[in-house]
Amino acid sequence: MDIMDTLRYDRWIEDALKSVVRKALNYCQEHGLPGEHHFYITFATDHPDVTIPDSLREQYPEEITIVIEHEFWDLEVTNEYFAVVLSFSEEKTPIHVPFEAVTGFADPSVKFGLQFKMETVEDHDESDELLEESEPVLEEVSKDSDDENKDNVIALDAFRKK
Repeated sequence: MDIMDTLRYDRWIEDALKSVVRKALNYCQEHGLPGEHHFYITFATDHPDVTIPDSLREQYPEEITIVIEHEFWDLEVTNEYFAVVLSFSEEKTPIHVPFEAVTGFADPSVKFGLQFKMETVEDHDESDELLEESEPVLEEVSKDSDDENKDNVIALDAFRKK
C-alpha cells in the first residue's frame, strides 16, 4: 500500500491538539494571562528552525521547557511559530519556536497538559514503512477460546446484527 493511500489520523490529531497551544498563546498575546494561568512549553532545541542563543542550545542540546508567566515580552503568534522575549539569567532573550518543534504544553493552574511527538524525517520513513507492512487482521473468536489469545484478537460477535 502506498503511503499516499493512507489517511494519517495520528498527524491530524497532533495538528489539531497543537492548535490548542496556538489558541492559548493567541489569547495570551491579545489579552494577557488571566488569573493564575501560566504556560510551560517544551520544545526541541535541535529543530533547525528554532532560534535561541547558542549558550542555551549548548546547555539544552535536545529539549528545553520555558515558562510564560510573569516576565515575558513581545509575544508574537502565527500559524507556523511563536516568538517571545524571556528573561534568562536576568537578560532579555528573544526566542523563535515553530509549532512543529513543540513537544509539550501545560497550564498547571488548571491541571491541563499535552504531549507531542516531534517527527523527524526518519520517523516519517519508519512510520510509512510500518503502515505499508502491517495490514490489520481481524479474526473471529469463539466465546470459549483460550484466555492467552484474548490480547491478540478482536472479537466481532458484539458488532453483529442479531
